[in-house]
Amino acid sequence: MDKLRNRFDELSVLINEFYDYAQNSIEKAVEQICKTFQENGRVLICGNGGSAADSQHFAAEFVNSFSREIGRRALPAQALSTDTSVITAISNDLGYEHIFSRQVEAFGRYGDTLVALTTSGTSANCIEALKIAKKLSISSIVLTRKNSIASALADISIEVPSENTQHIQECHLLAYHVITELVEDKLFKQAEN
Repeated sequence: MDKLRNRFDELSVLINEFYDYAQNSIEKAVEQICKTFQENGRVLICGNGGSAADSQHFAAEFVNSFSREIGRRALPAQALSTDTSVITAISNDLGYEHIFSRQVEAFGRYGDTLVALTTSGTSANCIEALKIAKKLSISSIVLTRKNSIASALADISIEVPSENTQHIQECHLLAYHVITELVEDKLFKQAEN
């Protein structure tokens, strides 16, 4: 049971460190996503494995609603990890590293924002997506670990100061939940006042 206690203790320390380390980046991400929605842009989200599930979860919070107290319109967000026909065609014909960049090229427009979740910060398909976003002048946000390769490619980098994959993912979940809540507050709660 030592591992159980250790994991809880580690995460509780890390969450405070993550707040100190990433607060400014999270606030910038909120501003960028608000701007995207205010200007009728779309948020495209990508990631692999658990981060693919997180990209779908994050998109669902925007399309449906995060807060039950706010009756709001749907916000245009799309997870790029969901269309198996597109993903397998691109993987087969061009290579797995292009599964997200090809979709950013197809669906992304100036005024949109790409969000890439990469725990390692080295996922080739997320890196290619960030590169094509830059080429197309699409704003980009990455959720990753501290000092990752992906961080250098994104406009805004939300880094977790840890090397533990599970704790990085747990902090990413916290970050995108808070981002969604703050975006809703700025776009809808403040509009009511």
